[in-house]
Amino acid sequence: MAIRDAAVKLFGSKGFEQTSLREVADAVGITKASLYYHYPSKLDLLLAIIDPIIDHMRSVVDDIDAVPHDAEGIRAVLRAYLRGMIRHRDAGALCIRDTVAILNAMADRYPDLKDSNQTLRVWLAGPGASPEAELRACAAMEVIGVALTSKEFVPAADDALVESTLLDAATCVLTACGTR
Repeated sequence: MAIRDAAVKLFGSKGFEQTSLREVADAVGITKASLYYHYPSKLDLLLAIIDPIIDHMRSVVDDIDAVPHDAEGIRAVLRAYLRGMIRHRDAGALCIRDTVAILNAMADRYPDLKDSNQTLRVWLAGPGASPEAELRACAAMEVIGVALTSKEFVPAADDALVESTLLDAATCVLTACGTR
């Protein structure tokens, strides 16, 4: 965990390509050989940072068909998804700074991410969704995704504020509150 935490901090501030494994090892207080024992390459270390985000998304949609598609169920699913994004928001700066490195690292995992994302969007839009409902579902997912970058853009926002604000905003996007 300390290795990943140090890597997130260094990759986020300096960039993935610009950070050496020696710097990560030094930040943790271990030898480079010890770091290689845990992560055979810098890409493996990056995947160890990104994989939990993808795994979380998949876990949200695994049994989504069993959740009632009503206001309470929708809010529960959004909350579960959001809490995972908040849990991994330390990686947000890395995602912003090194989008290309992240996309390259995710190449093998991209189908998992895409399928989970689509499953969640379709479920949020609801049965027999109109194009408007589909767009609202996409927008709600984007709102929740802000949690990953919230430390970068709003460092003073604690987890509780991020959760309540983004959950309310995503719910409003889905239900068109405040319009018409």
